[in-house]
Amino acid sequence: MAQKMNVKPLTSDTFGDLETLFAQKGCSFARDCWCMGYRLSGKVVLPEGQSLKDYRKQLIKERANQTPAPGLIGYDADDNPVGWVTFGPREEFARLAKSPVMKPVDDKQVWSILCFVVPSPHRGQGVAARMLDHAIAFAREHGAAAVEAYPLDKPERSQPQFLWHGAQSMFVKAGFTEIARRKPERPVMRLDFV
Repeated sequence: MAQKMNVKPLTSDTFGDLETLFAQKGCSFARDCWCMGYRLSGKVVLPEGQSLKDYRKQLIKERANQTPAPGLIGYDADDNPVGWVTFGPREEFARLAKSPVMKPVDDKQVWSILCFVVPSPHRGQGVAARMLDHAIAFAREHGAAAVEAYPLDKPERSQPQFLWHGAQSMFVKAGFTEIARRKPERPVMRLDFV
């Protein structure tokens, strides 16, 4: 694993760093979704003349001004943004309630860790695993009783651009245990704090 990573919560002051990160090679999915896809559910009525992509970007920019932050940005030793993780209380992600794979397992008040973004030049260096460690610490500091994730578990190696939910092995190494599996390659993983 590479050197220690500095992280900052997404705020109006760091939003430009998120734009820089999402503009990098290998981040085209992030540029379309802006990590709002799971926060929205149902038909989205767009403001006149605005694309869904621009609307999502506007929403995450507005969300950056709220507490707790909707995610963390990771920086390398030169203070360049190299990673992103989005998370929050499960109820913030309206789409999870309707998901056959990621719907709630129980009524426990948990935070969901949904997506990781690591530009192509920074993959394979442990960036996502370090972002996960920081997300766990952030959730714990903000009163979460547990954190959940919905990673991929495939026998063959997945293409990095499709691993925005993370790989199950990364969560196992961080202490998560599987609590449900509603689709063969999609476990629900949880780490309890209390």
